[in-house]
Amino acid sequence: MAVVCALRVYRSVLKELRHLQGSEYTQSMAYTHLREQFRNNQVTGERYCRAQREALHTSQVYLCLLESTRLHLDLHQQYHARGERGPDEVARLVGLRLPTQPGGKGWEK
Repeated sequence: MAVVCALRVYRSVLKELRHLQGSEYTQSMAYTHLREQFRNNQVTGERYCRAQREALHTSQVYLCLLESTRLHLDLHQQYHARGERGPDEVARLVGLRLPTQPGGKGWEK
């Protein structure tokens, strides 16, 4: 089970690196370091790596950092630095609609 979990974390971290750096992520120092660490801390038939749990936990924390940073940047792009917004747009941002005025009663724009 630990091997499956480690493989899932490894693939997820690679996915986040690919998202951040594009298709050339395999030439980055982060990719090289990540690959070395996962290869050095894998469990084999001849030895039991006591540091595997620590390395797995560290990789999970790093994955959480990468995902959270990406989501933060997405939210920042969506909601920040667009200047002044009208009431209709602000209402849509929070999931509301402004009421429409009945036609023919002098409420037209």
